[in-house]
Amino acid sequence: MRRFAVLGNPIAHSKSPEIHGKFAAECGHEIDYQRVLVNAGQLDTVVTDFFTAGGIGLNVTAPFKGEAFAVAQVRTPAAVDAQAANTLWQDDQGRICAHTTDGSGLLRDLEVNLGWGITDANILLLGAGGAMRGIVSALCEQIPRSIHVANRTTQRAFDLIRLFEGRGKLTASGLDAIPKTPWDLVINGLSSGWQEGFPDIAIPALAAAASAYDLIYSDQPTAFIQWSDNRGFKKTSDGLGMLIEQAADSYAIWHGERPETAGVLADLRT
Repeated sequence: MRRFAVLGNPIAHSKSPEIHGKFAAECGHEIDYQRVLVNAGQLDTVVTDFFTAGGIGLNVTAPFKGEAFAVAQVRTPAAVDAQAANTLWQDDQGRICAHTTDGSGLLRDLEVNLGWGITDANILLLGAGGAMRGIVSALCEQIPRSIHVANRTTQRAFDLIRLFEGRGKLTASGLDAIPKTPWDLVINGLSSGWQEGFPDIAIPALAAAASAYDLIYSDQPTAFIQWSDNRGFKKTSDGLGMLIEQAADSYAIWHGERPETAGVLADLRT
């Protein structure tokens, strides 16, 4: 049986085995997909041992996406942009290959599952950490009207947009200086989204049909979604669809077949 795993710390909460199990049942594949808890400093060894023992593919989650990128010998352009990887496999020469499906998974959830347009939209990104770096390139490819990055530490926001200079209209500021642009889509990547409450950020203007998207997901509305519901957003969503779509992209790399995702998303929403 072909073996797969997701690596992280913590890892017990991961829905990846359930998602990939549903994909395999749909596609008629037999797989063994496990959660693996990895301690600090052990990722390189765990990855090497997994592939040496005949493993086929790995997903990698926090806090090891940067290390997963570093351990690979071959990196896709998306992984290079993100300087991180969530998907590893070996090519026919035995080299470890790295890719990130974060950006493609987000786009498919926004555009296909939710029907939210990106092209010609004004997009506000809250946060400038690794999660945002993993999605900016994909967003730029859809030719939005503008992308603005707002972060607690203003310099980090400017550092992020410099990485994508020349790919579109990108601007940056602190959280207290968000421009008065009619934002069509606000995407949250602030770590405070994991906390009990969400900071009361002043967003000076919203488009008439503004949407709010949280990169994280939860069985209950996230703090950011609760905040958004009280701030005039017409549509909101957490990141469960992104998780499923990025998993489907990983599955396609390993199996050569992309599973349908609508049924899995519906199952996990219930």
